Amino acid sequence: MKEFQHFINGQFCRSDQYFEKLSPVNNSLIGRVYEARQGEVDAAVGAAEAALKGPWAMMSVDERVTILNAVADEISRRFDDFVAAEMADTGQPESVMKHVFIPRGAANFRVFANVIKNVPGETFVTETPDGMGAINYSLRKPKGVIGVVCPWNAPFLLMTWKVAPALACGNTVVVKPSEEAPATATLLGEVMEAVGVPKGVYNVVHGGGKNSAGEFITSHPKVDAITFTGESETGTAIMRAAALGLRDVSFELGGKNAGIVFADCDFDKAIDSFVRSVFLSCGQVCLGTERVYVERPIFDKFVQALADRAKTLKPGAPDDPATTLGPLISREHREKVVSYYKKAVAEGATVVTGGGVPNMPDEFAEGSWVEPTIWTGLVETSAVVREEIFGPCCHIAPFDSEDEVVELANNTDYGLSTTIWTRDLSRAHRVAAKVDVGITWVNSWFLRDLRTPFGGSKHSGIGREGGVHSLEFYTELRNVCVKL
Repeated sequence: MKEFQHFINGQFCRSDQYFEKLSPVNNSLIGRVYEARQGEVDAAVGAAEAALKGPWAMMSVDERVTILNAVADEISRRFDDFVAAEMADTGQPESVMKHVFIPRGAANFRVFANVIKNVPGETFVTETPDGMGAINYSLRKPKGVIGVVCPWNAPFLLMTWKVAPALACGNTVVVKPSEEAPATATLLGEVMEAVGVPKGVYNVVHGGGKNSAGEFITSHPKVDAITFTGESETGTAIMRAAALGLRDVSFELGGKNAGIVFADCDFDKAIDSFVRSVFLSCGQVCLGTERVYVERPIFDKFVQALADRAKTLKPGAPDDPATTLGPLISREHREKVVSYYKKAVAEGATVVTGGGVPNMPDEFAEGSWVEPTIWTGLVETSAVVREEIFGPCCHIAPFDSEDEVVELANNTDYGLSTTIWTRDLSRAHRVAAKVDVGITWVNSWFLRDLRTPFGGSKHSGIGREGGVHSLEFYTELRNVCVKL
């Protein structure tokens, strides 16, 4: 049985309470996770605050860049350890870990090392009444102690997406990984120690949200800013806590993302893409597609083709090369997803495929498995069409015109992402400009340059991350005016 300890001021430590982490694959006991109380969070925040005045503060940008690249190199050296840790936590297939989630975690450190080294500044020469003039220039300074509250889907990728720019800018962090996925944040502590990151720069405290580590971090007066990825409801609670002290927040929240498929699309490539965007990581992807709108001439063909592909997905052990579908993160989450499967039927959906819990072999019978599911026939006011499910499922509906599908896509409280499939690039540009989301893909999905802005509108988030856009959150921009 593994132990997941806190990492505070450069040392691993236990607390007097713990909870058990269970495998989503078979519900077996993975390990003991020590739960932080106020004392552990105070210690972590204190260590982070002290590090802002120590060797970390004295480092030049070039020195920080060297350390960030060393972190990336050490992650790559311990690649298999990170793959195994995240597979155990999430149960997702090894192929996804090896080709997407873990490589991106290492890449985040390299990308932001490059960004901070090359970020431009501003200088203005200003006229003055005496004719001598003045020079105004900008400085970026670290914001301070950053509270990083992480989700359980793609936990390493999404955690490093925040930690890397925070450290690149000279901040220190207190990380709370999800209680469902404690492993890789803990393992990163070993990496930080190995490459010589100063004590207190990177801290990890484990626990839940309410009356636990999450609440203690977000309400802590010495935490200068809070970044969070997760549910919109939790984001609202964190925003309330952050209002005390007027702390900055950066949120990437829920989504009910729409896919738009025009009849002139490259049909086979579109199907390949939707197999990924609907079912990757068992549908537990914030950018995944739960609403699909297909132009009527190809609607029936599209529904049948996607259903045929869904039926070929193979659940099983994450380290089995034949496995193409993992479980949900927990039995609790499965109860939520299955409740929507039942709602769909009650609301009159046609279940094209799936809709329940699969019969798994004995070694997986206690795991958090659900069937890949496709529905048609629901009205737009249905709970299944409007609410984020976060499972391997989608509703497919027909449309007849460009204006109609834009209205359908925008008819949601969320605004994270959309994907548009058409060979008509003029139409693609028109539709992309009209859909109220933070990121739009045309003839692709999950493809992006990490230097571009990422984030959602409406209930899907506040702020933008990626490249120099992350620096807006992780730094305070100051002006210096020098009279000549």
